[in-house]
Amino acid sequence: MVSDIKNRKKQLNNDEGKNNKEINSKEPIAPKYGPMPKHTSVRVFSRGIVIVGVLVYVWYFSKGGRESILAKHDVQYQGRGQNVECNKDYLREIQRFTNCVPKKCGRFVNDRIITDYEADVLQWFAKRGMAKTEVSGGVTIIDLHSGTMSYKDGFINFHTSKKNNFITPIDLKTYKSVRQKIQAAVAQSFGIDPDHLYLTHPTFFSKLTYKDAVTLHDEYWHVHVDKYAYKSFHYTTLLYLNNYNINFKGGRFMFVNDFNEPTKNITIEPRKGRVSMFTSGAENPHFVERVTEGERFAITISFTCDPSKSINDPTFKDDN
Repeated sequence: MVSDIKNRKKQLNNDEGKNNKEINSKEPIAPKYGPMPKHTSVRVFSRGIVIVGVLVYVWYFSKGGRESILAKHDVQYQGRGQNVECNKDYLREIQRFTNCVPKKCGRFVNDRIITDYEADVLQWFAKRGMAKTEVSGGVTIIDLHSGTMSYKDGFINFHTSKKNNFITPIDLKTYKSVRQKIQAAVAQSFGIDPDHLYLTHPTFFSKLTYKDAVTLHDEYWHVHVDKYAYKSFHYTTLLYLNNYNINFKGGRFMFVNDFNEPTKNITIEPRKGRVSMFTSGAENPHFVERVTEGERFAITISFTCDPSKSINDPTFKDDN
């Protein structure tokens, strides 16, 4: 019995020795993707490349198509647009005006309507006028038609307050010419009769800055629908008077795909002289990105199909 146990132990020891010799006699397995870096600095660099690649991948796919650029600030467009399905309430209301119903709802951009000279004249007008006032928050507006001007955390009438000596006949002539050009472009873009399209209120110049909001009027970055805010609106246009990424940072105009649960932005980057135009119904909910640096100048020019809601071009009043 004892001898059997000894013999078994001896056999096990012999088997282990043979296995160890076989393992030791095998040649090293070559790395599948080539030799590993021998120097520490090379290994660190290689790992850095991998990490950067992962970060770029995550960044790219985290955007996941949630934003698309309709108009870049450094590209000039003869005409670029996107059709969307008209909101049913918008269509039902506008069909009362048979010569003003759009062939298709949507949004369009054109950089060839307004000249640099016209944009410069209007920008200089806005700067002169806004230098006459002071505001508490980050938004300043001037409405040439009503005389409304931002002042501190409210508004004044610059006609009655004798602050209108910044307006010249050239300003008003340029403004009227620009309005006529944009009105014609809206009619052409949406396939309607320009003689059945009317300027409406409010139409105003705006300056947006990075200052914190003081009143609700300063909070321009909330998603909204123009038709809900202004019943007379049927077509909205904006004329940008200076350049994104040059004169200011932030301040891009963003359409969203859904008013209640937006998941995607369609972005317009402002460019001096650029006109954007869109149907004012719930098919075009939008907001303006917060300005983080500089000053963003633009004009909102709105149009209606309802002649009872029309307004005239402003006229020169010399009250000095």
